[in-house]
Amino acid sequence: MTDLIQLQTDKSALHRTRVVTSALPALQPGEALLKIDRLAVTANNITYAAFGEVPHLRYWHFFPTGAEGWGHMPAWGFANVVASTVEGLAVGERFYGYWPIASHVVMQPVRVGERGFYDGTPHRLELTSAYNQYQRIRTDAAYRPEYENQQALLRPLFITSFMLADFLEDNAFFGAKQVLVSSASSKTAYGTVFCFQQLAGVSLVGVTSAGNQAFVDGLGCYHRSVTYGDIETLDPALPTLYVDFSGDTTLRRRVHQHFAASLVHSCYAGSAQNHDHLSQDQQVLPGPKPQPYFAPYQIKKRNADWGAAEVTRRFNEAQLAFIRRVSDATKPWMQVKEHAGFGAAQDLIDALVAGRIDPKDGHVVVI
Repeated sequence: MTDLIQLQTDKSALHRTRVVTSALPALQPGEALLKIDRLAVTANNITYAAFGEVPHLRYWHFFPTGAEGWGHMPAWGFANVVASTVEGLAVGERFYGYWPIASHVVMQPVRVGERGFYDGTPHRLELTSAYNQYQRIRTDAAYRPEYENQQALLRPLFITSFMLADFLEDNAFFGAKQVLVSSASSKTAYGTVFCFQQLAGVSLVGVTSAGNQAFVDGLGCYHRSVTYGDIETLDPALPTLYVDFSGDTTLRRRVHQHFAASLVHSCYAGSAQNHDHLSQDQQVLPGPKPQPYFAPYQIKKRNADWGAAEVTRRFNEAQLAFIRRVSDATKPWMQVKEHAGFGAAQDLIDALVAGRIDPKDGHVVVI
């Protein structure tokens, strides 16, 4: 392949995408060309796009298109080095990381070592460093070739799940007796619940749509479920922690109004349903002010508490356990579906934005 093919997203209408073809650029000293191979495309990627201009996130800025109004929706997956001018980076090596939905990407690898490298392209230096790190699969203790699709699908979600569960347990659930989890069928939500270890006296309630309630109940990781319409049937006097994976501001208002002073903490960790910018919700709500959750903050804390090597060890152990549970042939929580090419990726993104995705399916685009 001699062309660079990119799938670009209309920033003002996330379901609208276009495929743009151009010539591959010539490599300059200090650059490497990677051929992107497979990418997980999920509601998580729609969240990246929805919050693409939020100042501390800036997801649109990682892979600028240079075209006004059009952005690269980033996705996690695998790519191979096809040309390199960088010492320590050989043609044929395979890396896991954060890529544009495109056929190729040119990077400026720095801090090249056994684990991998960081992209030192100047515009990325001011962005969150966790997204700039690329892991060699041959030195990734959590990598299993048979679980490559599952790693692409679950690892970026599971780091949020793992660190969010740790954050809530680290704070003793803020004294809650009940944890309310919206978008309970989402992989990040049930991944968080999977990680809880200290649940004595705390009830887990999954909040979901009527259509997804059977799936949520079948997971077996929530103590009970309620539909969005039945929020007000819950005991308003019970000390409750709200973990919002939906981003639905109307639902958030209902939760705050129903529990009011009994709501001990309210945090949002994603936007599975509402693609509006959450900071636009300036309504004054009863109870605690909703707080955004950002995994890198808890990672930084635990790196200081435990050391980076121990954080990695614990995460790898938990991730492998989660992948094995999700992939259990006798009762799988997720079925992987592969989509070939950019046209299929466009159809998938349209379906994700519209919410036409079965919660049990995980989608991987093979490029």
